[in-house]
Amino acid sequence: MTDGPLRIIVVDDHTVMRAGVVALLASEPGIEIVGEAGDGRAALGLVERRAPDVALVDLRMPVLDGVATTAEIVRRFPRTRVLILTTYDTDAEIERAVEAGAIGYLLKDTTREQLADAIHAAARGETVLAPRVAERLVARMRQPAQIPLTAREADVLNAVADGLTNAEIGRRLVIAEATVKTHLLRLFAKLDVNDRTRAVVVAMERGLLHRP
Repeated sequence: MTDGPLRIIVVDDHTVMRAGVVALLASEPGIEIVGEAGDGRAALGLVERRAPDVALVDLRMPVLDGVATTAEIVRRFPRTRVLILTTYDTDAEIERAVEAGAIGYLLKDTTREQLADAIHAAARGETVLAPRVAERLVARMRQPAQIPLTAREADVLNAVADGLTNAEIGRRLVIAEATVKTHLLRLFAKLDVNDRTRAVVVAMERGLLHRP
């Protein structure tokens, strides 16, 4: 981190949004905006020229998106911290940004004080998460570990999805009807469900069952 004000760049393809962030931070003591970019490729050139302490980066941009931009900054310019500032708070977006090396993830409804505090924290190497983002990550961590289906369980579940009865499943798979019931009970326990239809739905939602 440099002596004096923190050097910041703002990367966002929406001109009005970018100008708003710059205006928001313009009067903030200890922070200096040293550049703006409208896409990820331009941002990389800006980081190379200006060596900012923190890059505020949007996620969805042309030429090079926020995740790819983050990964490149982290790889090529490790002294610059990347703080995502976006409107998107889906699990997939958050995970991709964190995996790319972003030190923080903020949403665009953050206040000036919160944004300034987050920039200072990011420059110190501290992880910064918007409360809503932190809640989503904690919720994901609290989910039970996903247990894969065996090949036979997948066969049974596919047959259920085809609308077959237990007896018909047994004939298709050449197993006893009692064995079909045993597989279904194990599936219900793995998927934490109580009926056949829900078992198919949950397995597909979790990517455990793929249907044509």
